[in-house]
Amino acid sequence: MSAGLLAYGIVAVAALTWLLIRLVRSPRSAPLWCVTIAVACLTIAYPFGLIAGENEVFLGLPPMVSRLIQHGILLVAVNCLISFFLFSALDQREALRKTTRYLIPLGVAEVVLIIAAAITPAGVATNDHRVTGVALFFVTADAYMGLGFGLAARWAFRSAKGAERSVRRGLRMAGVGMSMIVVADCLFIPAVVLRWLGMAAAPGADGTAQTSIGSIGAMFFLLPGIVLFLIGFTYPAAARKLAAAGVWLHHRRMYRRLGPLWTVLHQEFPEDALSRVPASRWRDLLSVTGVHRRYYRRVIECRDGLVRISPYLADVREQPVTHENLAGKLKEALRERSSGDPVPKQAVPVAMPEAEGLDADVRELVALSRALQASR
Repeated sequence: MSAGLLAYGIVAVAALTWLLIRLVRSPRSAPLWCVTIAVACLTIAYPFGLIAGENEVFLGLPPMVSRLIQHGILLVAVNCLISFFLFSALDQREALRKTTRYLIPLGVAEVVLIIAAAITPAGVATNDHRVTGVALFFVTADAYMGLGFGLAARWAFRSAKGAERSVRRGLRMAGVGMSMIVVADCLFIPAVVLRWLGMAAAPGADGTAQTSIGSIGAMFFLLPGIVLFLIGFTYPAAARKLAAAGVWLHHRRMYRRLGPLWTVLHQEFPEDALSRVPASRWRDLLSVTGVHRRYYRRVIECRDGLVRISPYLADVREQPVTHENLAGKLKEALRERSSGDPVPKQAVPVAMPEAEGLDADVRELVALSRALQASR
């Protein structure tokens, strides 16, 4: 198995898994149904293509039948891709009308494939394009897929113009991948005709005769194009997941860095702890969103604790304020309050950031927390 075929199989299965998860969440989305069926067809066709290429019997099916199943499913996938872009770009009634119209050439191509497979003599290698039935089979399949992928690529580039950045990149990547498939199909058709006319290299051990033009199309355009197409379709969701993972890691890191400050304030003001927590503590710890919940709670509780202790820190504003200086004053203020002395003054701003926004506030609290930990 070549690296290209292996990459095709891995990416196809990964893309199908992701799409099935999305389909469960949005079962009424017509474009999602179209693209899921298309990727499912690409995934299902994969093992049949491998078996047909080895000219082996699979589940009692002759090799040519496996080839027929593979390409018959691939044509359905191409038609579903066209439908995906139609339902994404047009209103549902117009998209349904155009999709129904495209079923006619699909049906014609499928009938031709069945006839070509039926007239192919038994025992003939499924890639031996010197045989008329095999040559007709591949010319029909390549012509339909070339036209279909070309139309889908045009809709992909057109839809990318008004999309957001990650979707735009994904559509353009998928469009480039489908364009590479079109180029491959345009190379395959003359290659098949040349082999049928006997203008190919000598037959190999598997009974097939190869041409350099066909090998170039498969190696440099078809397999890379399929992989790029699948990556392009999954790119927007992958980009969002990576961004979400970055936010998750940032919140987890800030949550831990706020630990020293939160600990001393929580010990002094345990009543300020936010009481609304999930019913299951372990579920919250294992939940992906639990990190965000704990992060925001800790930020709020740290700020509430500083407001409560701030009357004891009123004189700190009369000195050059640094995080190290404030950490020392905070420890003294906590000891003073624990001794039972009355509150000397009203609450004052403490550890306020120069910029606005939650991120700036958290950075200020983290700096104070680090200084407090260092002072120990």
